[in-house]
Amino acid sequence: MHKYELAVVLNAKLEDEERAAALEKVQGYITRFGGTVTNVDDQGKKRLAYEIQHMKEAFYYFIQFETAQSDTAKQVEDHVRIMEPVIRYLCVKQDEK
Repeated sequence: MHKYELAVVLNAKLEDEERAAALEKVQGYITRFGGTVTNVDDQGKKRLAYEIQHMKEAFYYFIQFETAQSDTAKQVEDHVRIMEPVIRYLCVKQDEK
């Protein structure tokens, strides 16, 4: 099993329901492409290091997931990239111990 962590930064202007829907959509992509979500870490609203799209704050989420398929992370990234509420994202493979 390959382990990954996906960091997702969502627009701070989103309502609670819109944020929950966007997060659920990201998790749906992970499961659709053969992954299993193991943990979702909600970091809440934080100040951005620099202004993005005239925003100084955003919501941060870290999603850990596992998959046996090697292309799951790329497929998830391809779909997250075009999501409207996502400002930034980063998917990294975790060290296997």
